[in-house]
Amino acid sequence: MSLGAEDNREEKPALVPSLFPHIPPTLYFSTANERVELLPVEQRRLLKWKMSTVTPNVVKHTIARSHFKATKKSHDWMGSWGHHMRSTCFKTLGEHQKLNHFPGTFQIGRKDRLWRNLSKMQVRFGKQEFSFFPRTFILPHDIKLLRKAWEDSGSRQKWIVKPPASARGIGIQVIHRWSQMPRRRPLLVQKYLHKPYLISGNKFDLRIYVYVTSFEPLRIYIFSDGLVRFASCKYSSSMKTLSNKFMHLTNYSVNKKNSEYQTNSDDKACQGHKWALKALWQYLSARGVNTTQIWEKIKDIVIKTVIASEPYVNSLLKMNVRTPYSCHELFGFDIMLDENLKPWLLSLHSNTALDASIKGQMIRDLLNLAGFRIPQKEDATAPCSSPSSSSTSLCGGTREKAKPDLSVDEKVKRAFYLTQRYPDQDFFSTVLDVLTPDDVRMLAASEDELERLGEFERIFPSALSSRYLRFFESPRYLNILLDQWERKYWNNRQRGIRLLRSLCEKGIHLGTDDPAHMWSQCTYTSRVVVSQQQQRSQKDNADIRDVALPSSLPVSPSPGSSVASSACASPQPGFSQSLLLQQFASL
Repeated sequence: MSLGAEDNREEKPALVPSLFPHIPPTLYFSTANERVELLPVEQRRLLKWKMSTVTPNVVKHTIARSHFKATKKSHDWMGSWGHHMRSTCFKTLGEHQKLNHFPGTFQIGRKDRLWRNLSKMQVRFGKQEFSFFPRTFILPHDIKLLRKAWEDSGSRQKWIVKPPASARGIGIQVIHRWSQMPRRRPLLVQKYLHKPYLISGNKFDLRIYVYVTSFEPLRIYIFSDGLVRFASCKYSSSMKTLSNKFMHLTNYSVNKKNSEYQTNSDDKACQGHKWALKALWQYLSARGVNTTQIWEKIKDIVIKTVIASEPYVNSLLKMNVRTPYSCHELFGFDIMLDENLKPWLLSLHSNTALDASIKGQMIRDLLNLAGFRIPQKEDATAPCSSPSSSSTSLCGGTREKAKPDLSVDEKVKRAFYLTQRYPDQDFFSTVLDVLTPDDVRMLAASEDELERLGEFERIFPSALSSRYLRFFESPRYLNILLDQWERKYWNNRQRGIRLLRSLCEKGIHLGTDDPAHMWSQCTYTSRVVVSQQQQRSQKDNADIRDVALPSSLPVSPSPGSSVASSACASPQPGFSQSLLLQQFASL
């Protein structure tokens, strides 16, 4: 681009301010038709990106427009878009560094792990909730079950065979005779979806882009556009055609080898063998199809699939990552529509390729949503302390700075909401009555993310996501907190933002500019509504229970009210408080 052309581009500020006081701004990433203002030299020197052999060109171009420089050093980078690495290697990440993976997501992207997780959910919650994936067998473990299902299905049933860690269609085949079963193991075998929805006689699948900014609390976003990938031969259900990969597989890496493959450079056109997702919705809508209903079903699949992997990823996060800031990840969901337009999950990719037709806008929005912050100079320049045995080149040493602990007050509040035997909506709604410093920090981060959405949509948490909480293997306090916040403020976000701002500002009156310590002198007594189930089992108890919690929790003002910032008189611990403190002092 010439200098003159660049001067004509709209200039954007380099930093995006937070909605809330005392929270640092985030870096702005632009598209090609914008330019980002220069930061002062001292700050600009900190903008370093660790390049990898798999860093997409679109990422390189996007970060360059925000004045990042590539670095080969292991310790002074802010961001990296690279390979998966062993979970233990995440311990080497500095608190100012952000990597495009969570520990363990390579495993959940494997087909065998994915289907095992979903099958467990189906057993636990039933086929009515988890019927969006084909019946799946993992060999050699499920060989007897597969043999019985094979015999019960009859000779006309088709099966698709996949290596568990395959990609780009490698090693995939469709078979209908037991003698065709490959001998290599492990192997994944699924019932073939033999009646797909066809357009102009061709089968197709959808690549849906899903971005997770955090696993605790879980925050899931879906990009508004995606890809539609067509098989390059017209579909036939005849057994004689099963060896034709151009007919039965939709992978671009397979079909581009077909001489009849047609490219499509117009993301608005319904032509060729690759469309934009938005073009498909227009095509179907013009034919009377309710595309909103299909999209909602796809979102349901995404949320349930991510939740199925949540226990595994969260356990590795707690063991290996010091701050939630360090991880984020883009996933690719492959979805197929059957003849009744029901969406089916085919696969999940945790190192998804990026397509040129939509990736520019998506990567810009993703990096803005990620919330990169300029680190303190001493954090960005401190070398790793010792050589590492890790094979990764991201960091050459280990870092052992301890994670900040929750206060006793916050542990007690979390324990209280996680240990009720029969919680209901009335009970959970009281979680917002009094907000702790960490509550405010999490809610502020959530609201700030929503301000940087671009063309992403947040699908969890949302105003309608409460129904998904029961699918978590273990309840998570922060998921409950954000869920209740969405239920209360989804249709009046400004009211919620004003409340959080007022709480953040209390830090000034209490002599600190750190929102993590802003109410260290306040106390409260919260009246918690006893759930209906508890009322039935404890008929002699009062309808309202007073729960006096420790002294560092703030009073959460209702809109229009004022709360003095001076210390309140400390109450004597009540029975509930004493019991909770004894029970959870070791947390």
